[in-house]
Amino acid sequence: MKRLLLTAAFLGAMSASVVAIELPPDIAKRGSLKVALVPNYPPMEFRDPATNALSGFDVDLGEAIGRKLGVKIEWTETSFAEFMPSIATGRVDAILSGFTDYASRHEIASFVDYLRSGPKFFVQQSRAAEFKDMAALCGKKVGASRRTMFPAEIDKWSQQNCAGNPIQFVGTDGSADARTQLKQGRIDAAVQGNETLPYVMELEPGTYAPVGDPFATQFTGIALPVKEKALQQAIVEAVDALIADGTYRTLLAKWKLNDNGIEKATINAGQ
Repeated sequence: MKRLLLTAAFLGAMSASVVAIELPPDIAKRGSLKVALVPNYPPMEFRDPATNALSGFDVDLGEAIGRKLGVKIEWTETSFAEFMPSIATGRVDAILSGFTDYASRHEIASFVDYLRSGPKFFVQQSRAAEFKDMAALCGKKVGASRRTMFPAEIDKWSQQNCAGNPIQFVGTDGSADARTQLKQGRIDAAVQGNETLPYVMELEPGTYAPVGDPFATQFTGIALPVKEKALQQAIVEAVDALIADGTYRTLLAKWKLNDNGIEKATINAGQ
């Protein structure tokens, strides 16, 4: 197995410590890591409109992980529906694409969690006065992507907080569709991850207003084959080294994700 030495100044340490990162033989021999993504989820991953180059927090993080491991990152564009089949069949080594760590996915993939996030309600800025708090959402039409766990989280929150006047959930074909329906007045509010909402609000100033705080906690993770324990450990150590040397915090600041940072990488922390 390939062993790579990297130096990381850990918090509270008086001197640098040396960490040996061990990669699976096939990846070490190839010298690259095949990573799947869908570049349509800014600021996590997207195509730069000016250059068409891959951009975003996940892209920067992936490249930084590659440098720590001493391998090249081979980005592979795919569809969301192909994420799990790609991991299961070995077409890719990893998925790094704003992918939420859910326990229901652990049978096929193990997740190295590198970001904390959560669903958040938002409304049209023009109607913000109607929604001074989250309780005002009870009985209203709320839209969110049906491909996520947001529908279940919205239902859970509604049951806990809207007795007798539940939220009327409307499934959408993604977060962009939810925003379109919101602007068209077909729904009263929408839900999106708090890691992406600030970026969207910056792109469309004066259009949206957040309501309350995130109403659930989720973890975004790098999905890896369940059996690849050595690769999982290598990624954990690489992420922790990036946290320790300040690279991780720099990337969070660059993409305005400071509120979503973690202190240490974990495996399968999602519920």
